[in-house]
Amino acid sequence: GHHALMRRPVAVKVLSPLAGDVGIARFEREVQMTCQLTHPNTIALYDYGRTDDGFFYYAMEYLEGLSLARLIEVHGRQPEGRVIHILQQVCASLAEAHARGLVHRDIKPQNIFLTCRGGIPDFVKVLDFGLVKALDAKGQIELTAANAPMGTPLYMSPEAVENPNAVNALSDIYSLGGVGYHLLTGETVFSGLSLGEVMLKQVREQPEPPSARLKQPVSPDLEDLLLRCLAKDPKKRPPSVEVLEEALGRCAASGTWSR
Repeated sequence: GHHALMRRPVAVKVLSPLAGDVGIARFEREVQMTCQLTHPNTIALYDYGRTDDGFFYYAMEYLEGLSLARLIEVHGRQPEGRVIHILQQVCASLAEAHARGLVHRDIKPQNIFLTCRGGIPDFVKVLDFGLVKALDAKGQIELTAANAPMGTPLYMSPEAVENPNAVNALSDIYSLGGVGYHLLTGETVFSGLSLGEVMLKQVREQPEPPSARLKQPVSPDLEDLLLRCLAKDPKKRPPSVEVLEEALGRCAASGTWSR
């Protein structure tokens, strides 16, 4: 779309009235939650409302680039330095959301976008807070839980599989570990013939170390950090995205992906 007053292109997300009251309420809440977030690594929303014929919409910044899903599909696994560079920016976006009591719940390669901002390449934008959970908002949990998926099975934490109401910021860290694993190896942590099989593996199976999957060396510090993010027990994961971001910065490959 085109914003008449700002005179710039925008991306427009639209929801049909056929989505029903709960669907529309969730969509409107997504807008309200995302509008609270101002971090540069989070998608920016400009406006929202209803069309004359009842369609709810919101307008957000238009991005040129590609998602991590497309990056992996076209270019395969990525260098350690680039993986760290990307994950640190996602951590920065999530840090603001978590500080406001918001959990994304659907961190996956499709929702992480690489663009160019002010001449800075590989600038990350975190998209789609549609499944966001407000930890301190009683009465709103139903909007995320009613007839709605709790995330994407390939990146879903064990607790999200077993008890969606137990999801918290540590669940986003698990999903981000899954994204990092996929970027580093070119493969998802678990795979299966059905969603049920993948979800069962998320709960029961230990991830294969990236070095074993690739059959070649991986920096021990980065491998250990990703496996800690993927710990079944949330208490064994990095305690926050801020701690994770700092740990990524201490990895040997940090800073090797230059401009």
